[in-house]
Amino acid sequence: MKSIRWQVLAPLLVAAVIAIFPVPQDLKPNAWYYFAIFAGAIVALVIEPIPAAAVGLVGVTLMAVLGNVTLFDAKQLADPAFKWPTEALKWALSGFSSSTLWLVFSAFTFGVGHEKTGLGRRIALALVKALGSKTLGLGYAITLSDLILAPVTASSTARSGGTIFPIIRNIPGLYGSQPDQTARKIGSYIMWTAFAASCVTSSMFITSLAPNVLAVELMKKTAQVEVTWTQWFVGFLPVGAILLAILPWLVYKLYPPKIKNSQEVPVWAGEELGKMGKITWQELVMAALVITALALWIFGSGWVDATTVALVVISLMVITGVVKWDDILSNKPAWNVLIWVATLITLADGLNKVGFIAWFATGAAAFLTGWPPIVVMVVLVIIFFLVHYMFASVTAHTSAVLPVILAAGAAVPGMPVRVFALLLVYSLGMMGVITPYASGPAPVYFGSGYISRRAFWTLGFVFGLIFLAVLLAIGAPYLMAVNP
Repeated sequence: MKSIRWQVLAPLLVAAVIAIFPVPQDLKPNAWYYFAIFAGAIVALVIEPIPAAAVGLVGVTLMAVLGNVTLFDAKQLADPAFKWPTEALKWALSGFSSSTLWLVFSAFTFGVGHEKTGLGRRIALALVKALGSKTLGLGYAITLSDLILAPVTASSTARSGGTIFPIIRNIPGLYGSQPDQTARKIGSYIMWTAFAASCVTSSMFITSLAPNVLAVELMKKTAQVEVTWTQWFVGFLPVGAILLAILPWLVYKLYPPKIKNSQEVPVWAGEELGKMGKITWQELVMAALVITALALWIFGSGWVDATTVALVVISLMVITGVVKWDDILSNKPAWNVLIWVATLITLADGLNKVGFIAWFATGAAAFLTGWPPIVVMVVLVIIFFLVHYMFASVTAHTSAVLPVILAAGAAVPGMPVRVFALLLVYSLGMMGVITPYASGPAPVYFGSGYISRRAFWTLGFVFGLIFLAVLLAIGAPYLMAVNP
């Protein structure tokens, strides 16, 4: 009970302390009070006295109720024609109108289709059977499995922790590799490869990580930078392709398994495929729908909206019976993400609405005056990445830090804003590798027992630096040249 009371009081205390401080110069009082409550909401997202989605809902509701104090300034309230309760309600519900939000919701539904039909498991097992005779090949099979599922699975936890992990956890035991002194035989290599790969694929697509959609909306509202599904993919492609191509080999060299060959694994995978039987009609339909969606997302962005494609595919999944409507209604993670992303989009937009972001950006730009824009960009991206050591949630990090860092950099004269914004959002998935709590799959793989605490922190630091170095050394010049 003491812990719960502390968790509840901490966000309230933070909000109250900030609110009683004098309002900074050149900032309107309502903006300062809005920021105080927003800061309290961020603290609540970090320590979670209640679920994250509930934090967002409470925060938006509170801001709407206190609209005459937080959302609107004295000039607006003095206008007889201005009805702040109505305007506050419109603002509170605005996040649910985001098309990108519904795209991610659709990706969760695609994930249900993969699970119900067994297509995701079949793909993973088929790759393991084809490439698993060598331990290194097994690493590539795991990586490819995650990559194939990533664009249509918006939860890295569901994709890696819920689909990949249950399959690969059966492999180490075939070689007497257990979560003890024998972990390094093969289990440690498999687990770290799967985890690290999930972090790269989470940055590969808008639809491969739920906070990506929040980041897209924040870019648009804070820096007026818009990006489509295809532009996101093309912009990250060189970085993602390089990292995924070398990742299993890097783990093989930096965290080598003692067993180099794995002849039993393809046999086991074949047996598991045999138990699944022949490919079913539902799997074929699911595969056809997913391929159609990916093709239209990549090649049809000029004449059809990505969210429209996703909604059409979901409709066809229901019509063909690949998923039932009850499956969609009972998909709690999807509805949970829908609410917390929508409310966080709204809360973050409020910072811009009340003028706090513009005020902060002006002050930060003055401090950074005289620095070369490229140096500022690199430094801010590094800071944004490393700050994640203080977060156990990519969502909380995105909500709290992205608008501030983005506004500060965008206000610097000569800053390539679009490139800067993309570098920041591309780092979101990759930063999940740095700690045992940095992303949804992290506790799953840490809890497997195959990676010791010391190894996890060390590998997280090393691979975090590798990911960040490739993003800046390859991604930045590429984005400057292509500017997707």
